[in-house]
This record gives sequence, structure tokens and C-alpha cells, in this order.
Amino acid sequence: MPPDAAVVRALEGRTAPAQPPPPPPDGPRPGERTLRLLTVAVVALSAALLTGRAWLLALAAAPLVLLALALPRAFPRHVETSVTVEPGRCFEGDTVTLRISVAHDGDAVRLDPGVTLGPGLRLDEVVVGRSTVTLRHTALDWGRWSLGPVDLDVYDDGGTVRRTVRVAAAEVAVFPRATQARFTPIPARLPQRLGEHAAPQAGEGVEVIGVGPWVPGERQRRIHWPSTTRRGTVQLHRFAAERAADTVMLIDAFGDVVDPVTGVSSLDETVRAATGLARAYLRTHDRVGVVSTGGSTRWLAPGTGDAAFYRIVESVLDVRRDRRFDAPGVERLPPPALPEGALVYVFTPLSDARVLKVLRELQQRGRRPVVVEIPSGDPQVEPGDLAGELGLRLWRAERDAMRFALRDSGVPVLRHVVGEPLDLALAPLLSGRVGGTGRVG
Repeated sequence: MPPDAAVVRALEGRTAPAQPPPPPPDGPRPGERTLRLLTVAVVALSAALLTGRAWLLALAAAPLVLLALALPRAFPRHVETSVTVEPGRCFEGDTVTLRISVAHDGDAVRLDPGVTLGPGLRLDEVVVGRSTVTLRHTALDWGRWSLGPVDLDVYDDGGTVRRTVRVAAAEVAVFPRATQARFTPIPARLPQRLGEHAAPQAGEGVEVIGVGPWVPGERQRRIHWPSTTRRGTVQLHRFAAERAADTVMLIDAFGDVVDPVTGVSSLDETVRAATGLARAYLRTHDRVGVVSTGGSTRWLAPGTGDAAFYRIVESVLDVRRDRRFDAPGVERLPPPALPEGALVYVFTPLSDARVLKVLRELQQRGRRPVVVEIPSGDPQVEPGDLAGELGLRLWRAERDAMRFALRDSGVPVLRHVVGEPLDLALAPLLSGRVGGTGRVG
């Protein structure tokens, strides 16, 4: 669907500049209508002087008369603007509305916006009123994006004089759409916190783990009648304790690999998969934290509830800001971000060998990492390009070597296919507790 004419006029080719345009000049200046009338008058006057024909002076006088009649009696000298963004936080695909209100002195004015559109957003609609300008955008990618700046041309009602006011850029936080996930694999050791996962220890849960004799003073919760009849003494069901798990989502942000065939960004899919799994664990009242490694290490201590989910997403948005990454480097993972016994999911495209150092550090600390590989696609090679084909073979061999090294050290490596539920990748972990018997190797 082609963009609306008002959208095209507002953008004026300034769709995604590296830097915003220079600030507009201060004070009033001639508008386009004034320049057109003056141009006609100057051309007619020059023709009259060169040809000596007096009737051409009438052609020069007509636009000057029109310009004199259109000039405003009182042009606004003070213009103030206010900006509102609704909503300030949203998800990918949602609509973001930027509303600019204009207050001025003098007579009526006409508004004409010029929009500098930042990345991650698409301008869909421009509505210009007498004192307001409404811009409706669609959020395309997750991140913190700027809406603007907007250069607002304020014309007099006749369109002869204009004044340009720059409206400062507003910011919107766009959250990633979470990948569908329901499975929550359980670590071999659970912390001593109440939750919904059955622990090997006896407790006050709902899952039966055996039968035992009744002890005086013990609450007769449920009598196991077959055993009671057979042994002649009261036998009770034994239940497993219910504990909550600690999980950490570690995001590999060392780089962003774009699939040359599908155009899918590995960083985008990494964050979406991590967000989906974090939401699944939070639904079962587990604690979830996040660590992102890249130019710098960002982390958030594990928490629970809806508030923890939004804190996690807010911290992840700082990984990418207007498509700029920090300088390369690796920092040590902070101990508070990795609680004792936490199950660590490492979401990575396995495109940078530095992630192996991070995994080695996790194992040295006694944590249980699970690698979820995000496919990034192979580089494209032109037919007949022998050097390119050799490079592609080396690329694949390096990825295979990284997978082998991880599996050989006991780290599960799961492959998530973009577009499919994350549960398909996590299914092998359900055969046993992660870090215990039945662990995926």
C-alpha cells in the first residue's frame, strides 16, 4: 500500500538519516507562495526592461498586488509547542501516536510538519489541524527509538510568511514480541523457596512420591487404604515438596547476524526467544533474571511477577539503541546475577567464539548452562567463487566445532527454528532434570 501524500510530504526524503538535519533558521522568512509571486514579478520586470514593452509591467504589478493583499497584519512572534506520546511503551507491531500541540499569538496560522523518521518505525498517517499535528507510527523492531525531531513550519493564514520551530525528539520503548513457549524444564537442585515444581524431598505438595507409616502427631492428610489394610497400621501418602526454580536468560549480544536469504536478524530472534521463555517461567512463579554480554555486560537480578518481566524487557532494550552497539569487549559476569543453583539459558547464534569464554566461566562457577542456538543462516556465495566456497566450508566447520566442544563438556545445545514454538527445542530437556540424570548431552 503506497504511503499517503501527507506522509510523503512530511518525510521529504528524510527517512533514516545518520544525523538529524541542521537546526532551522530563527525568525520569520518568506514562504513558498511569496517566493513564487516574487519570481513571477522579477521575471516580468526583467522582460519589460529588456524588450522595452510597457505592457509587461502589468504582469509584474499583478503578483506584487496579490502579495500585498496576502501579507498578514500580525504574524505570530511567539510559538510554543508541547508533545505527548501514546503509548510510551508498546510491543512490536503496535501503533504509536505522537501529538504536537501549538500555542501562538497573532492571527490564525497554517501548520506544515517535516518529519525526520528514525529507524525501527514507519510513519503511517499525518493529520494536521489548526493547532495540532498528529503523527501515527507503526513500531517495526524492538528497541528504544526516537520520534523525530519534527521541524514544524508555522505559516500565516495566507501562506506568505513562515517560521520554523523544531520540536525535540520524543522517545518510545518498543518491547519484543515474545516467542511462544510453555515448557519450563526443571534443574536438578531447587532452592528452598515455595513454588510449583516438585522437589525430590518430601513436603506439602500435591505430587505423590511414596507411602509411609503414620507417625503420632502427623496430620492424616490422605490414608493409603491398600497398604493400611495389608500391614494393619495406618499408612499415609508421601508428597513431594514444591519449590520454585531460579533461571537466568543470558543473551549473546556480541553481534547481529542477518540471514542473507530471509533477512531475519539473529539478535532480534535471540531477544524474542529469551523473552518468551522468561514469560513462561514467570507464569509458574519462578524467579527469572537476565544477563546480556556484548560491548558491556548488563544484568538484572532474578525476580518474579509481571513487574519482573517488564524490568527484564527494559534492561534488554539497552542492548541496542538506534542500531548502534558498544565497542567490543567482555566483562566478567557479576555474581549477584547468577544465584546458586540457577539454571542458565544462553541464547546465541554461535557466530562469535567469545561466547565460549562466557560458558566456560559459567561452568567454573558450578552453574548449569543450556545453549539455545538461534540459526543465522549461511553467508551467500556466488556460483564459481572458489574462495567464497572455501570460506563457507570454514564457517560451517567452525560452527560445528563450537557445538562439539559444548556437547563434549556436557552442555546441552538445542536448536530453535525461527517461526516455530520454543517448546519444540526445549522438549529434549523434559526427559529429566537439567544437571541431573537424563540430562541432554
